[in-house]
Order: sequence, then structure tokens, then C-alpha cells
Amino acid sequence: MIYLVNPESTYSKDWRGWGPRAALEYRITDRTVWRMGGAITTILTNLWQENFTTGGFPYSINPYVTAIPGAPIPFENSVAHFQLPSIYTLGGERIYETGPTTAVPPNTELDVQRFQEDLAALTSGNQVQPLSVFGISDNFRNGYVGSYTAGIEHTVGDVSVSASYVATAGIGLGAVQAINGYAGAAPAFAPFLKVASSGHVAGGYGTAYLVSSRSHSTYHALQAGVSKTSARAGLGFQGSYTFSKSLDDSSAVLGGFFGGSGPVLQTSPQNPRNPGSEKGPSTFDTAHVFSLSLIQSIPFERVGFLRPLGRKLMSGWQILNISTLTSGPPFSVYSGVQQTGVGSAGADRPDQIGQPGFSTSRTVREDYFGQGSANGQYFSIPIGVPGGTGPNQGRFGTLGRSTFRGPGFRNFDISLIKDTNFGRRGNSEAMTLQFRAEFFNVFNLVNFGLPLNVLRGSGFGIINKTSGTSRQIQFSLKLIY
Repeated sequence: MIYLVNPESTYSKDWRGWGPRAALEYRITDRTVWRMGGAITTILTNLWQENFTTGGFPYSINPYVTAIPGAPIPFENSVAHFQLPSIYTLGGERIYETGPTTAVPPNTELDVQRFQEDLAALTSGNQVQPLSVFGISDNFRNGYVGSYTAGIEHTVGDVSVSASYVATAGIGLGAVQAINGYAGAAPAFAPFLKVASSGHVAGGYGTAYLVSSRSHSTYHALQAGVSKTSARAGLGFQGSYTFSKSLDDSSAVLGGFFGGSGPVLQTSPQNPRNPGSEKGPSTFDTAHVFSLSLIQSIPFERVGFLRPLGRKLMSGWQILNISTLTSGPPFSVYSGVQQTGVGSAGADRPDQIGQPGFSTSRTVREDYFGQGSANGQYFSIPIGVPGGTGPNQGRFGTLGRSTFRGPGFRNFDISLIKDTNFGRRGNSEAMTLQFRAEFFNVFNLVNFGLPLNVLRGSGFGIINKTSGTSRQIQFSLKLIY
């Protein structure tokens, strides 16, 4: 493994990329239309997510000060100052002698070993610490998305119904690879780490993260819909249902780099040498989605006992409803301990030894697994096993990624609308005053989020967050002129 300064080019440029689009429409009858189409679209590089060149060594250095036996670190309430050693080429020439970083000749190979030894000479204990580095794979390129669809639409009176097959495939998607294991990897799992005969680290590289275009995704869906947009009977509606499956081996380029409170949604691959084994439902996959929007005019002015109140007050009323029902998103279960010598990235998964019964309808609704403090009984962490590796003598777990599903989502919004016209402009009203009373999550349904999913963590199997809001009501007036 070599480390280049100002690599040229940073990644392969796709000058021959092309994005064809084709569509075909065939009218079977006056009321039935068949459509199909396909397209290829290039995914341009995201400079924030995929630029692992200028954001790392030697352009930026994040020093971590740690103590070793016999070399304590004195604590002070002040900023520590220290001088970093110079950076050299393999030929012994200083790279940043003068001028900006762009003045360095392209593809200059940096002497990483010398920098580490010079840095160790400036620290107490003089112990070499391998660098953690970031870079871009030399075969990185733009990815692309292929999409295709075929469907039929039929009209019955003023109602239109449709059904379509929709699919996409993501090719060459960006993803991070840990080519030298994770933090704390044993030498057998860190091929670019140098270890002396005494067993002490003598140089090489620590964790080495490369952005590559290795990832792949697929999406397949049946999409059906029905709609009515005419004014007949004062009713308009649009309903849709989607049955789909989204699969990938990484749902985010930087999956696992940023954490937070609550469930772990995405980590680095459990086995960095075999990231393809992570293939499973995407973190955003939702198998079933049903939505309905409905608007109905309310002719109060036609009700006999209300007519004395006047047309101005009784006309212009409408009720609007938007309903959404979805199945739950997937989640994984992580062990929370380092199981192998590949290092610690929080990505290790256990073995599954039982089938949980998921529900949010129990007495303790937030206990999704239903066993309280014993929720972990469905899993076994494979540590202390024959042939195991790492500090816990373990192996990779057999539980897959995104194996389980969280609670579904239900939401109903209702709006009551009143339009009142007033003033004159020629032969028509000049202005409209619109009153709206809006009720979000009108039934105040509790939509649960995902459960805490780290087996050795606090509150495993318990849901500590909701998805969506509680009932909210707002009133508004709008003048349209």
C-alpha cells in the first residue's frame, strides 16, 4: 500500500458516460393506455461524502494523545502545544518546503514510516503509533442508476385506475471500505500493519478507510392508483398503494461514521473483507405504503333549515382528508462487543436462537420484544468459541442485516375549509377570504419508532422514541386577491 500526495487523477473520469431515455405509449382503446419506459442516469460525485483525499493526512491531522505504561500524560487546564515533524518523500525530500499544497508534484509518494518514527521520537515513550488514513480507491468512478417501468391506465367514467411495475438498479454506488480492519484489529486482520519480532507495532497503517464505488442496490415495486379529479358530486380523491422491496449492502456512503442516541440504523460491514455479505433490505425500505387524499364539497346551502342563515355563510365549505398507512422499516440487532480480531466498529451481530414476538399492544407498549430485561434471550453472542479470534475469542454472528421489522405507521389529517367571496371586480368577486381548521393526527395515534437494538446496551428491545407527532390543531385565515 502506498500513500500519494496530490493524486492525479483523484478518480477515473467517465468521459464516455451516456444517459439514454426511451418511452413508448400505446393506446389500446379510447379509455385504456399502455406505457413503458427506461432511463440511465449518472450519479455525480458528492464532494462532502466521497472526498476522502483533502480531508485527511497530510492535509489535515487530528492528533489523539494517549498514555502508555511508564509514560503518563500530565493533566493541565490549558491547550497543549506541540510541533509536528516534517513530511518527506521516499527519496528524503521535504514535501512542503515552500508554497501551497498544490505546488507538490502530482502523485508524490509520502514516506509514512519516517513520519511515524519522527513523531514517536517527539513523544514520551517513543512508541510508534500507526496512522489512521483516508483515501479514494484508484478505480473509483461515477455510479449510475438504471430505471424502468411498465404499466397500464384505464378510465371508467371520470375515475382513472392504473397499475405499474417500477424498478431501479444502482450500479457503482459509493461506499466506505475498511481495508485494514477496524480500530484494535489484530495483525492477522490488518495486512498493512507492521509488527516487529518482539510483537510491538513498528509502523505501517492503522485503520485505512477508502471510498470505493463497490456498492449496488435494487428496487422493485408494484404501484397501483385510483383518482377522480372532476367536480361531479363535489368529490375528488386520489388513492395509491405500493408494494415494494429495496435491497442494498450499504444504505449510506458514510454508514457507521456518525452515531447518535437511539437505535443504530447503519454501521460499517461486520466483515470488512466481505462487504457483499451485508446485502439485505435498505434501512429506508417500506414494503407496504397506502395513501388516500380526499376532498369533498359540503353543500350546506342546500339544507332546508340552514338556508335562513344565508348563502354567504353556508356556501364554500369543503372537507379534506389525507390518510397514510405504512408497514414498519427494517432494523438490525448488534451485539455491542468485539467478537473477532477484525477490530471494533460496533458492527458485530449475534446468532439468533429464538423468534421474538413483536408487538406494541402489550401492557408495556414500548417493550417491542415483550420480555423486558430478558429481551436478549433470543440471541447468543459467539465469543469464547473454539477457533475464535480477538480479545474475546469469537467469530462473526450469523444474524443477517436488517432482519427484523419495526412497528407500522398510521396517520390521519383532516382540514375543514371555508371560502368566502366578497367585493366586486367587474362581473366577478374581487377577493376570497379562506378559513382553515386543520387537525394533524386527528385521532392522536401513537406511532412507535424503532427499538434500541444493541444487545449489550441499555434498554435492548425497548422503544424510546415515537415516529411522527401527537395531535396538532391549527386555525388560519388567508386573503386571496
